[in-house]
Amino acid sequence: MIALAVVATLLVTILVGGEAYARHVVSRCISSQFEKEMGSQIDVGFGAKPMLITWLDGKVSSVTVDSKDNKFGPAVGMVVHAEFNDLEGVNSANGGGSVGSSSADVTWSNEGIQETLGGMVSGVRSSSATGMITLDVLGGLAQLQVHPQVHNGVVEVQTKSAELLGIGLPTDLVEGIVDVITESLQSYPLGLKATEIKVTDNGVAVQLAGGHTELPAAENNAEMRC
Repeated sequence: MIALAVVATLLVTILVGGEAYARHVVSRCISSQFEKEMGSQIDVGFGAKPMLITWLDGKVSSVTVDSKDNKFGPAVGMVVHAEFNDLEGVNSANGGGSVGSSSADVTWSNEGIQETLGGMVSGVRSSSATGMITLDVLGGLAQLQVHPQVHNGVVEVQTKSAELLGIGLPTDLVEGIVDVITESLQSYPLGLKATEIKVTDNGVAVQLAGGHTELPAAENNAEMRC
């Protein structure tokens, strides 16, 4: 009986240790792939499936991804919570793999928008009632109002008002601001596309969704092996 108890304890220890190691390795592998694509440090979480099995079959039912440094592509202050389903090939010796489907919630604060735009603006306000983002330009002497909306899976930013005492603002200034906001709201990786955008009193909130997508192999395949 004592021998059986010792063997059972040993087996449990091996399984627990193996699961912990497999979880660490698979997490590192997936993080490397996703961080390369997302341009942001991330935290990853997994579903209930044991990672020892994933290590063998290369399949993960679901992975949650949260941006860690509040920077997503060119946007500062952008927070991303995403879920990727039905991952396959995550332990391929050649790297890469695929995602069956995905969804994400993105929030971008007014403070983050201002920091992203740098010296082009001196203040940013948003209104859920009007759906407008108001940006203070030229030291606060003039305001630029823009309205983001989704069209065919892409966020478009329309200029609604850009005047100083009835005189239009310089075209290059307006275009520069709108281009940065647009690029920040379109830089979504891994097949994710915008399905909805809402202007809130604190910034913007975007919902994304994606279908089957290939995960590219790393330039150094050895770094991708799980």
